[in-house]
Amino acid sequence: MIIRSLLIVMTMLISFLASAHNFTIGQRVPAVGVEDKGELQYSNETFSYNNWNAAKLPGKVRVIQHIAGRSSAKALNAPLIDAIIKAKLSHDIYQTTTIINTDDAIIGTGIFVRNSIENGKKEFPWSQVIVDSKGVVKKAWDLQPQSSAVVVLDKAGNVQFAKEGKLTPEEIQKVVDLLHQLTKA
Repeated sequence: MIIRSLLIVMTMLISFLASAHNFTIGQRVPAVGVEDKGELQYSNETFSYNNWNAAKLPGKVRVIQHIAGRSSAKALNAPLIDAIIKAKLSHDIYQTTTIINTDDAIIGTGIFVRNSIENGKKEFPWSQVIVDSKGVVKKAWDLQPQSSAVVVLDKAGNVQFAKEGKLTPEEIQKVVDLLHQLTKA
């Protein structure tokens, strides 16, 4: 009986830790701004940065992908990004916002992370890319280190889905279905 109770408590604790984020369905993401680096811009073969704030998120249906500056974190939900590309959502009403926490990168990999970010922006110029060199978004949103979080926002900027860690194939389909639903509303 004690072992069973202990297992239940441990399972609940692990579930809590696996989803430690502070997103609430139907609410906006917690307020946060990125001033050190920020939103990556690419124009005339030149990269630049602008301050970014979560208050700018309403206006389009979005998938926010917050990832640690590690290839392992990027790979966690790459199948979701592939599914979104295949869904061919209109850029007029949908946008992917990728927030890269370069403060959570393996020491010595900064140049590789930066090259990967810049190549991604060149390939998908309509996507929004935020470079967070101090990890302020991770802290404000209470996210796990070395991981990936996916948040779906409706046009008003309210959270409709949120998960940290790798999405299952069923969750990927749920997100794609939700995006189709939200972009038709």
